[in-house]
Amino acid sequence: MCIRKSVLILVLFLSISTIIKSQETGTLRGLVTDSTSGEPLAFSNVYIKELNIGASTDIHGYFLITSVPVSRELSLFVSYVGYRTKIIMIRIEKGKITHYNIKLTPSTVQMQTVEKVGERITERNETNISIERFNLKQLESMPRGIETDIFRSIKSLPGVQSTGDVSARYYVRGGSSNQNLVLIDGITIYNPFHALGLFSVVDPDVVNNVEFFKGGFNAEYGGRLSSLMMINTKDGNKNRYSAKTSASFISGKFFAEGPIPGGSFYLAGRKSFSNQVIKKFLNDQTVPVDFYDYSFKANFANPDFIEGAKFTVNAFASGDNLKNSDPRIEDFHWKSNAFGFKWFQVGDVPLFYELGISVSKFNGELIPKYSTVRASSNDVQDVSFNLDFTYTFENLNELGVGFHVKQLQTSLFYQNDKNIKTDLGNSAANIVFYVTYKIASLEYLKADIGMRFNLVPLVKTSANRLMEPRVNLNYKLLDGLNLKASTGIIQQELTTISDENEIINIYEPWVIAPNYIPSAYSFYSILGLQFNPNPVMELDLEGYYKKANNLSYLNDKKINILDSDFIKGDAESYGLESTLNYNLAPFNFSTSYTLAYAFKTIEGLNYYPKYDIRHSLNIILELNIGYGWQASAIWTYNSGMPYTQIVGYYDKLSFTDLLTTWDKYDPRNPYAILGVQNLGRLPVYHRLDLSLTKQFYIDQFKLEVGLSVLNVYDRKNIFYFKRDTGERVNMLPFLPSATVRVEL
Repeated sequence: MCIRKSVLILVLFLSISTIIKSQETGTLRGLVTDSTSGEPLAFSNVYIKELNIGASTDIHGYFLITSVPVSRELSLFVSYVGYRTKIIMIRIEKGKITHYNIKLTPSTVQMQTVEKVGERITERNETNISIERFNLKQLESMPRGIETDIFRSIKSLPGVQSTGDVSARYYVRGGSSNQNLVLIDGITIYNPFHALGLFSVVDPDVVNNVEFFKGGFNAEYGGRLSSLMMINTKDGNKNRYSAKTSASFISGKFFAEGPIPGGSFYLAGRKSFSNQVIKKFLNDQTVPVDFYDYSFKANFANPDFIEGAKFTVNAFASGDNLKNSDPRIEDFHWKSNAFGFKWFQVGDVPLFYELGISVSKFNGELIPKYSTVRASSNDVQDVSFNLDFTYTFENLNELGVGFHVKQLQTSLFYQNDKNIKTDLGNSAANIVFYVTYKIASLEYLKADIGMRFNLVPLVKTSANRLMEPRVNLNYKLLDGLNLKASTGIIQQELTTISDENEIINIYEPWVIAPNYIPSAYSFYSILGLQFNPNPVMELDLEGYYKKANNLSYLNDKKINILDSDFIKGDAESYGLESTLNYNLAPFNFSTSYTLAYAFKTIEGLNYYPKYDIRHSLNIILELNIGYGWQASAIWTYNSGMPYTQIVGYYDKLSFTDLLTTWDKYDPRNPYAILGVQNLGRLPVYHRLDLSLTKQFYIDQFKLEVGLSVLNVYDRKNIFYFKRDTGERVNMLPFLPSATVRVEL
């Protein structure tokens, strides 16, 4: 009854506020798209010159500006990187929502390619902190290596660490890799890596935009302690049919798109065909990598059916097979499948809502054959239902409310080093309610205050946290100088089975955390300073502190069935990040530096995790030469990673044939004696990568050729020491590569 009264009071309040304000003002709403394809242009800039107010479009391409004076002609500026700025004259109707469909034309002279999509005009209305936004053009402008890849591109960002050239697996601000949430069109992907983690399962050709949060995401999102990556795919060309194909030294792929009645579609696929280049990543060792990924999306919008509605269906599938011809070497197999449906709705009031239903599955298996490796298998099935509302008040403030339901089932079978068999399986439901309130009406202070309520948790313990508060603040100190801050609590109820001492993690099996360990949670604080002295320069400084408790780790010392499978641990990290961007066409220069500290505590033992890299520096230079030519260079420097030193050897007796005498067979094998875990530091890491692309037009065909060189000066960066011999193994050597793309 109390809930019903609260809802009625809220509705009455909104109605009264709308009636009073609407007597003298109206609301401007618009959809910004690409004029050639009809693709929505997320994070475009919309600015009303006479009122000195603006907004940015959301991931659907929509923007909303309330309290716009009526009965006067106003100038609306709409801009987006790589497109011609458009100026249109608008007139708002009294007490109504006036809608404009705005189409931007791609610029014939390309603009700087690595400028942030969220522009300075609307910065003062934003409360986001520790966020980076990318579009496809920005991803393609980075040095590619073998192929353009989202996960490898974000490694140049401050606060994002890597443990080697081999893997695209990333670590954010002292958190482990399983603390990163990856969403494709809102669907959780549990293993987003191909080919031993060399690159992601997401083909960049299908990407419309990417939002990457290193922390400070609002109460709408949860379930991971460190970062959030939201990958939003294209809708497909609404105006004409087109197709393109491309090939690299590893794989071939295709992409097709076009209009359908009331909407559009795309279909994309990628398949590996060669392992020769991958050998360079693995110290010339042959690995039978075989992978694929396919994706499909279709959308439909017809005002005669439901006005203001847009329906979307999408499907995704990826798989990897590592099959060794040698029966003494184990095989691996894993695959991910996902399907989603969304209904996005706009109406006659300043309200947006979206309903989403999705299914995400992951299956991984280790097949030992005749090796000494223990068998294991992992299955994850995630069925989710999301309902989200966003209401914009006349004073520009926003109220967000959402209801998320997730049914999750995980199973895991494995054996540890002591031959103890474990079968972990669990099924649970998670129900979450969140509310956020964004304050944008104040001139100098913007705020995003939210609360996430875990009504039904996955882990059934009395120590669970019901509420996860989040606060983001943005205070304008001076023109061009903003102070940003964020703090809150995030909870995570899933964990993975992984061995930190492994050089390469093939894949990480997911399970629901055990009920005898309270749910893991993290308290974080972020303080930042953003300085824009002029339109072409931006300086960002951010400091952070993060403390994670109740982390679940595999108990590798389990010796009998009564011992617990998991043990509890804690983690702590803090650091300082700085980024300088200077954009002056045709040049773009950016540099970032990170000073970071990370610690782990397990059963009273404190140590540095392998991704605790104290100093990181990235310098990026891009040049738009013109006439279809683009060049880029990136230089990376990291201080040494922690590793466990070998302090000596002893002869370990290993009797495999008791009938053979010692003069013919010596059972003594050298066995490494290890020092304190991760107390040593490897030498510093640095390398230079170059990239050059050229676009050609031949009749109706568009041809793009790309050349890249990784590790230009062939730096001998150490990867690890072999424990049985102490031999040094280096990372990626000098590696040239090429890609060819043909588009019709």
